[in-house]
Amino acid sequence: MTVASRIVLSHPEELSEWGRDQIDTDRYRNYLRTVVDPVEGAEFEEFVDVGCCGDSMDIPFRVESVDGDEIGEKTAVVYTTRDAAMEGGWLVQSQADRDGRCRTE
Repeated sequence: MTVASRIVLSHPEELSEWGRDQIDTDRYRNYLRTVVDPVEGAEFEEFVDVGCCGDSMDIPFRVESVDGDEIGEKTAVVYTTRDAAMEGGWLVQSQADRDGRCRTE
């Protein structure tokens, strides 16, 4: 088995700036290294926590390429986009919620 030096994951182009900020953190990349099945073409959903409202948003990822058989702690997680829809109607912290506040009504 060879440990991949890099894995490329795609997400929908319409993922909000807030969502991109969340997945671009070291902690999120570290999390993905523990859950991704390194098979090209594999599709999976992972969540990001939206914070104050106690809800989450699921992001559909796809493995676009991987240069090894397994993911290690030094495997670089790289993102690209694809033309795909984001499912769900959440507004918290999204582009649809212009003021960025949690909704309680």
